[in-house]
Amino acid sequence: MPPWLYPSLLPAYAAALGFGYLCGSIPFGLILTRLAGTADIRAIGSGNIGATNVLRTGRKGLAAATLIGDALKGTLAVLLVYYYYGSEYRYFAHELALPTAAGAFLGHLFPVWLGFKGGKGVATYIGLLLAWPAAIAFCLIWLAVAALTRYSSLAALVASAATPFALWLMGHRPEAVLFALLTVLLWIMHRANIARLVNGTEGKIGAPSGA
Repeated sequence: MPPWLYPSLLPAYAAALGFGYLCGSIPFGLILTRLAGTADIRAIGSGNIGATNVLRTGRKGLAAATLIGDALKGTLAVLLVYYYYGSEYRYFAHELALPTAAGAFLGHLFPVWLGFKGGKGVATYIGLLLAWPAAIAFCLIWLAVAALTRYSSLAALVASAATPFALWLMGHRPEAVLFALLTVLLWIMHRANIARLVNGTEGKIGAPSGA
């Protein structure tokens, strides 16, 4: 049995998952809009706490700050765990990065503080990828699809679907499996957007949208 599969290490994996979840569940969209004195973001537009809905307040700076916060909370969760263990247990730290990433993504989607109603996960997904080179591939694909179709949601769906393959080709096999699971969750969270894309009613970039 590989050392990283020893049952004695399960508490460490559980702790990494929990730490990631707590970091991911920080609702930057809600916190920043509250501090700025705007209306409750959950009562605006789609009711989502992500950057897209924050943009509907008309505050582009708040939306940008939310995007950055939602991305970096995933990045920092993974890096903190990795560097905490990395000096002495580099391979084990690498393995712990995976449950930390999973926890951060789940925390953003289902934050305990908000009745498990969070965001759709795109920013946090990208933030987690910053710990691996595939973030560049995701962004390039997103930009290409968004430029061709002007559908932000479609760009995110296509880029996320391609991400596990990109990771696999780069030799990051465990990460590819993890991001395949995260991609499934991201698609589930975008099910309303998918329905509107099929019906031709999804809002385009630069146009009003009810998403």
